[in-house]
Amino acid sequence: MKRLIVAGLVAALPLAGCANMTPGQQRALSGTAIGASGGAIIGAIAGNAGLGAGIGAAAGLAGGLIYNKVKEDQSASYSAGYQAGATGRPPNPPQ
Repeated sequence: MKRLIVAGLVAALPLAGCANMTPGQQRALSGTAIGASGGAIIGAIAGNAGLGAGIGAAAGLAGGLIYNKVKEDQSASYSAGYQAGATGRPPNPPQ
């Protein structure tokens, strides 16, 4: 019974740490975690899981940050278009 409680706490602790993260931080963390797990699997097949996890984490972090930049630009463009429509002026896209 104690092991079950400890296992539940260990599983819930990382999720509680993500509660106050910005969407950009969550995207970067998700990309890193997915990249590390995928890299570890590929690295284990190739013979070095640790190196694969490290490379995968770096690639996942880069992917998460790029995805975050795309989403921020998309949101800014939407806001600019919405404001232009609300005021009746032509849109002034963000630079």
